[in-house]
Amino acid sequence: MDFDHSEWQELARTDPEEFERRRIALIDEVISSAPPDVQRRLRGLQFRVDMERSRAGNPLSATVRISRLMWESFSELREQLNQLASNNFSTLKQAKHPAAKIIPLRKPVAE
Repeated sequence: MDFDHSEWQELARTDPEEFERRRIALIDEVISSAPPDVQRRLRGLQFRVDMERSRAGNPLSATVRISRLMWESFSELREQLNQLASNNFSTLKQAKHPAAKIIPLRKPVAE
């Protein structure tokens, strides 16, 4: 899929309705080409992005709002990965040093 930024920029400037129509079609094409088990999540994510765009008063505000969404998702992913790594470390630590029954030593009995 080739993407010509200059062409899209010109289209947005000269024909905003056509730009929007093509933007939606391209997004739908990309989502539809994803594995079926991922498509629902992608559509949900696109819905959130579209809502942020509609709530924003201007393109810059939309960019900031969408960027914030992205960083929030990144932060959640980082926390999950850190938790997973912590759990794996605990599991590995336990596997290397399994619990053992401690047998007390007694002094030998003098005969």
